[in-house]
Amino acid sequence: MKIALGSDHAGFTHKEMLRAWLTAEGHEVRDFGTHSADSMDYPDVAHPLSAAVESGEVALGLLLCGSANGVCITANKHAGVRAAIAWLPELAALARQHNDANVLCVPARYVSEDQTREIVSTFLKTNFEGGRHQLRVAKIKC
Repeated sequence: MKIALGSDHAGFTHKEMLRAWLTAEGHEVRDFGTHSADSMDYPDVAHPLSAAVESGEVALGLLLCGSANGVCITANKHAGVRAAIAWLPELAALARQHNDANVLCVPARYVSEDQTREIVSTFLKTNFEGGRHQLRVAKIKC
């Protein structure tokens, strides 16, 4: 699967772990940065990543920042993106099943690297249920 990956400085170490792990799992990972733990502005990563998801260049996106709020707000400015925050695997599953989320936002300051792997794994393995949820998802765009 083609996956977009990005973070700000707070999510950098988690992003690097995910990049190595996802590549080892056979995924094609496009790394949108950041490329160090130096302070940076999360929209500089979230916007290009979201554009890649929106255009279909990648199947799904993964964003990490301290709280996940900033990257999630930014990603959701893109009409074709449905970004969701998850700090538990169950939330990642529901975001995919019920909301057809195509960008997962993880709060790196509040979950361990092991928890992050579990959350991301759940997100990637879970499918959208469609049905009654499709009607709701169709009403999201402005």
